[in-house]
Formats: sequence, structure tokens, C-alpha cells
Amino acid sequence: MAMATCRLCGAGLTETFVDLGMSPLCESYLRAERLDAAETFYPLHVRVCPDCLLVQLPAYVPGEEIFSDYAYFSSYSESWVAHAGRYAEAMVAALDLGPHSLVTEVASNDGYLLRHFADRSIPVLGIEPAANVAAVARQHGIRTKVRFLGPETGADLAATYGRADLVVANNVYAHVPDLRGFTEGLAALVKRTGLVTLEFPHLLRLIERRQYDTIYHEHYQYLTLLTAQRALATGGLTVVDVEELNTHGGSLRVHARPSSAAGEPSANVKAVLDAEARAGLHTLDGYRGFAEAVFGVKRDLVEFLHGARARGERVVGYGAPGKGNTLLNHCGIRADLLAYTVDRSPHKQGRFLPGTHIPIHPPERIAADRPDYVLVLPWNLRTELSRQLAYVRDWGGRLVFPIPRLAVV
Repeated sequence: MAMATCRLCGAGLTETFVDLGMSPLCESYLRAERLDAAETFYPLHVRVCPDCLLVQLPAYVPGEEIFSDYAYFSSYSESWVAHAGRYAEAMVAALDLGPHSLVTEVASNDGYLLRHFADRSIPVLGIEPAANVAAVARQHGIRTKVRFLGPETGADLAATYGRADLVVANNVYAHVPDLRGFTEGLAALVKRTGLVTLEFPHLLRLIERRQYDTIYHEHYQYLTLLTAQRALATGGLTVVDVEELNTHGGSLRVHARPSSAAGEPSANVKAVLDAEARAGLHTLDGYRGFAEAVFGVKRDLVEFLHGARARGERVVGYGAPGKGNTLLNHCGIRADLLAYTVDRSPHKQGRFLPGTHIPIHPPERIAADRPDYVLVLPWNLRTELSRQLAYVRDWGGRLVFPIPRLAVV
């Protein structure tokens, strides 16, 4: 097989970051009638480019296959919707947005973020590749086009609807196999004096907090500020500011402008780049040793579940996020160790987790069954879910968080 090459700079990918073996697509929840059929597993072998340092997963599966019909609806996370509201408020104030403006969002999902702008009578445009999710946005009155973003799509939509004062791309920059083409699409959508903001998990935090379950086929690259700067530059966009966020276990919100109107970057940009350099992430050395940390997470979780089973204690899951499927498949956990999981999304209830075939029930099942432990799979929502699951204490049940290190609370 020919050697894989870097999607950003074209260098040969000779260095492994972490190899998690084989796993099914993390959002491919199964109906009962599919349980006896063959399931496709793909490698989760992540490499780091020796030249530009982009950490990446080969496009084993094309984006069209993953995102054309998608099971993730942003509106089911209260904290995420609140986060979007705070962002909208800040942007309206900072950019003086009003009825004369345009806000365009790429990967706009069910319109959860654009609604905050539309409620203030600011024109919006959503670009969302999953037709089933876009349909929900349209029901809420959010103008949404079902398209994948590339240079042509960007130019076409800008010609039809105008260039935007603000282009938003939240948790999508890691999800695009054609990183350069997507970046050119962003540049085509924004006014020369406009702003592009992107949110994505920060690779520095992923390594530091052992968050390896955020590695899955839907995430084609894992970004530092340095590699994001390099990627954005390919489309003529310059990073002018950055904010560190606590969403998704530690994310960056990068502010970029067309290079011709960018000006000097803020002090925040230097501060984050300096933190990455101190962690060794501006050379290859900082990427070595992560595989050993990953094994520690696996060992602790599997030992805990085996111990609970041996003591006759019952463990169930809470949540059916994509990250949970990476964790459960990598650890070889099946229904003998985790009886079932629950999820608030009706789109997942009654289905089964990919690979592990663990059933997904509505959340009410936990109070009815009173298990000894609840393994929280969306550990990034620890504060929100600890509050929601406080009732587990009523019968002496305990919550288990697997990452960054096993915690039974």
C-alpha cells in the first residue's frame, strides 16, 4: 500500500501518534434488525506529519458517507445551546451586527446557534451537509442550504446571498478531509473586512487530559493553534485572536480575518503558541508517549468493570456520544460489563451502539433499575450531568467518569 501523505503539506506520514485498532463509525447506531448483519470496522491509526506537525487520520471513510445523514442534534445539550447564546451576544456587540448584516454558519446543524441571531432580526444562512438535520433547522425558520463546503460552494453561496460579516464554523474544522478546499470555502464566504471564527478541540488539552476517545473517523485532524494557523493561511486567512474555552474538554475559538485586512495578532495568540511550545508540540517529540497514556485509561476502566462484575454489582451507561463508542470499542467493553446506556435523544433510543451492540434506552430507565454505578460517557459535560444525575445518590448509586483518570464519585 502506498504511504499516506499529509493533507496539508503533502509530506509522507511516517510517524504514529496513536493506533487505537479497528472501530466502526461512531455515529452509526444500529436498529435491532441489523444486529445479526456484518458491520464494517475501519482503522483508527492516527499519524503526525513530520514536516507541518498536523495530527491526522487518513480519510478511511469519505465525509459524504458520514455526514449526509447524521444522528447528532446540537439542541439536546443544554450547556451547548447556552454556550451558543453567549457567543451570539458577544459577536453582536463586538461587530455591531444588525438587520443590515449577514451571519453565515458552516455545519449549522439544527440551527441551534443561528436562532440566537435570527431572534435579533439579523439575517442568517446555514450550510449543513446532513439533510435530515437541515430539515429540523428549516422547521425553526432558519434558512439552510444542504451542501458540503468547498471553494466552489463558498463562491456560489456568496454570489447568491452575499458575503458575510461573520462566518461561524464550530466543531467542523476537524471534520473535513479536504482541509485546504474547506478553508478556501470559508475565505470565499466572508467579506474582506469580515471575521471568521472557528471552534475545535485543542490538541494540547487532548494530550494533557488523555482524551483519546475524541479520536474517531469523523475527526480527520486534531489541531493545535500552530497547525490551525498553517491551515488557515492556505486560504488567505490570518489568525488575529484566540480564546481558550472549556467546551469539549478544552477547545480553542480562533478568530481569523482575510490576510489583506488582518492587522497584528492579539497577545492571546502568542500566549497559546508559547504554551504549545512549552508542551513540546512545536516539534515531533511532544507527540511521543501519548499511546502509553491511552493504555492507562483502558487498563483502569476495564479493571473497574471486571471488579464490579465479580462483586455482583450492576453498571449502566449514561449518554451515547460518538466519543463513548471509541472508548467502549477500544476497551472491548460489551453488554456483559455495561448492561445498557441511556440517552436523551429520541433519535438514538431503541437502537444499539455500533460495534459493542449495547442497547440505548430513555434516561428514565436508570431510576427504574437503580444500578450500583452509572458510567458517564460524555465526561466533558461533567458539571451538567452530575447535577442531572444527582438522584442516583437516593439509592446509594455512584457516578463513574473514565477520563482524564477513573473517578468514582
